[in-house]
Amino acid sequence: MIDFAGSAILLLLLSPMLGVIAAIIKLTSKGPVIFEQERLGQFGARFKCLKFRTMYTNNSPKIHQEYIRQFISGVKDCANTNKVQAPVYKITNDPRVTPIGKFLRKTSLDEFPQFWNVLRGEMSLVGPRPPIPYEFEIYDIWHRRRILEVKPGVTGLWQVNGRSRMRFDEMVRLDLRYCQNWSLWLDLKILVATPRAVFSGDGAC
Repeated sequence: MIDFAGSAILLLLLSPMLGVIAAIIKLTSKGPVIFEQERLGQFGARFKCLKFRTMYTNNSPKIHQEYIRQFISGVKDCANTNKVQAPVYKITNDPRVTPIGKFLRKTSLDEFPQFWNVLRGEMSLVGPRPPIPYEFEIYDIWHRRRILEVKPGVTGLWQVNGRSRMRFDEMVRLDLRYCQNWSLWLDLKILVATPRAVFSGDGAC
């Protein structure tokens, strides 16, 4: 009930901004405004995760699949340095991303359509990130626990604790910690901390 009410209120309040973003996407590149991607929810249930489209159309998923494989294995780092990890699940300086898409990704505004997923009961406001099926296939066994405990969320513990500075294993550990220590108070703290983490671009490359 809290997820449903919260997402409905947020969609209502944010509707003018969402409309502006949709118009800009439509005017600046060809293709649909909304990008639908199959993800795995609680207990492995598949659903279409919604995002604002940030890429040019007709892209091969193989580039991202290989990047994900290397990211999860710990091969990839930020801008080819040894300082911090690359943006989570996002290729640095990806030529497939549109100019407006770069801004939407940096600020995580591309994630806002996921409030519809929350309304449909597929996601929660707070929870682990829902993995892509081909990503799940290369998880270690202990990684897979992150989608068995609770529904996936629009935001989560790792998003407000360093975001892109984290390695994949650290991110999963925070997701599991959230599942083990869940409470309404923890959800509230994460929700309050999310806007600052998002709009500061904390941890982005």
